Amino acid sequence: MVGGVLFHSLALVADAFHLTSDVLALGLALGALALAQRPPTERHTFGFERAEVLAAQANGVLLLVGAVGVVIEAIRRLGNPEKIDAAAVLVIGLAGLAVNVGSAAVLARSAHGNLNIRAAFWHLALDALGSVAVIIAAIGALVFGAERLDAVASLFIAVLIVLVAWRLLRDTTRVLLDAVPPDIDAAMVAAALGAADGVEAVHHLHVWTMGSERPALSAHVVLTGPLSLHDAQERATDLKAMLATRFGIQHVTLEVECHACVEDEVHVVPSEPARHAHHDH
Repeated sequence: MVGGVLFHSLALVADAFHLTSDVLALGLALGALALAQRPPTERHTFGFERAEVLAAQANGVLLLVGAVGVVIEAIRRLGNPEKIDAAAVLVIGLAGLAVNVGSAAVLARSAHGNLNIRAAFWHLALDALGSVAVIIAAIGALVFGAERLDAVASLFIAVLIVLVAWRLLRDTTRVLLDAVPPDIDAAMVAAALGAADGVEAVHHLHVWTMGSERPALSAHVVLTGPLSLHDAQERATDLKAMLATRFGIQHVTLEVECHACVEDEVHVVPSEPARHAHHDH
């Protein structure tokens, strides 16, 4: 940021803002990860897994705000370009590229399967592209005297920021609205349950994402009877194993129903008032 101000480079300022947002994003990510690992409480019985989703959504909003500011200044500079210290900008751009690529490579190992970490990864990956844009603008100004390339590079960085922000806001909103995960076909899940041995019908099927990217399912399953309670539970266990194997859904709640279930025999001793009531009748 200091380099961008000293050397009059909007592209550096834009890239620096993106880096600054990364610092805040990584701080939010770290705090959200710590919060998500807390056990459930009496008030928050589902735990705090969605704190990661809220952090990722905050990152998206932060990126959009920064992109708007960069676009406004870039448009102004296109009409009134400012001379930049291209050599200094080039050095800072090269250093930024090295740092961004290294940081993104570290996060890439853990980005799969975690929306929050992937959000931080995309921040850094796009910062690397932003550094490339800074380098190109600096070379253009240094070799050809094309001062407007700095503003053009800033607009390019802003577009990258908007694309990532839009993706983050779309994905986090989907999770918060309990939408079906994009990699799961609810119709196929329902068909697989309905085609399983001993299943007569499936209804009230719901598939959503619990936390960052952990799918969950609940459904009412009608079994062909008559069955004992033990047999019905065994079939439900088999269905859960099938869902975990075929669709990767580990958190499953099944409400087992059947037309003619045979309840396991349970001896119930009537209470004292009930005994008297039966005798009087």
